[in-house]
Amino acid sequence: MRERPVDLGWMRVFVEATRQGSLTAAANVLNMSQPAISYHIRRAEEEVGVALFERVHRGVELTPAGRQLFEIARRAVGDVDDAVRGFHAERDRGTIRLLTDYAFSALWLMPRMHAVRQLHPELDIQIVATQRFQQTRLGENEIAVVFGAKSDVKADALLLVPEVVTPVCTPAFAERNGPFDDPSSLARSTLIHLDSPSQAPWFEWTTYLSHFGAKREAQAGHVDLTFNTYSLVVQAALTGQGIAIGWEGLVDASMASGVLRAVGPTLEAKGRGYWLVAPDQPGGHVEWLAKWLVSEAKDNGWSAGV
Repeated sequence: MRERPVDLGWMRVFVEATRQGSLTAAANVLNMSQPAISYHIRRAEEEVGVALFERVHRGVELTPAGRQLFEIARRAVGDVDDAVRGFHAERDRGTIRLLTDYAFSALWLMPRMHAVRQLHPELDIQIVATQRFQQTRLGENEIAVVFGAKSDVKADALLLVPEVVTPVCTPAFAERNGPFDDPSSLARSTLIHLDSPSQAPWFEWTTYLSHFGAKREAQAGHVDLTFNTYSLVVQAALTGQGIAIGWEGLVDASMASGVLRAVGPTLEAKGRGYWLVAPDQPGGHVEWLAKWLVSEAKDNGWSAGV
């Protein structure tokens, strides 16, 4: 015959009464009446089937069975309290979800996250990298940085990093395959492409070269490289495999260190780039992060604006 599970509702009262050595003192600590404490102790003894306390002068003492049960109950109550404190701390901790694409998260955000954590170590910033960002309603603790034109984003979105591009490669590649005196010379070299399933909404080699009147001869037998993420494009350029289109804001650190160098003229797309999209009613932490992103962009020379 299956036994009925023991009702554990008395456990905290039992533990506190043991700690205080008095039912009256336990009642004060737990903000309960003394009769209520006595009721819970009787229920506990009925549940376990043995006496847990011996009444002594001015208080109570544990029986041998009570001492054995107390050690188990004390640990259980402590574990529950620790878990609940953890739940509350997680609930009260500021959490922000920042949605953006792989390139921006890896090449722009990650090098700056240490500074964010130094300013607000209590914030839990979850970076969600996706190439399929949908213009859905953002929650109060969400913010997004998306690439596109002004018409692609909300009316109140802020242009964080304009699309400004320059062909880049390693100095060693330039020495072996240069000089690259004009865009036509770039068209005769090994180019690194970012794959796009349709017409790219950003500068790619065809639009870049055509802007400067340069053409690529299809019969010249060029062996190019194509990758489906911009991080891989940059990595290929860093390892000297060809020339990539370098986006300002994404390759700046590599150019500043001299690992990559510019080998062609700069081209800018008016009104296109990375846009900061905030929710309609942002929470306080989101407002702070939005201001920090704008400040960081301006400090690095990008004309963040509408």
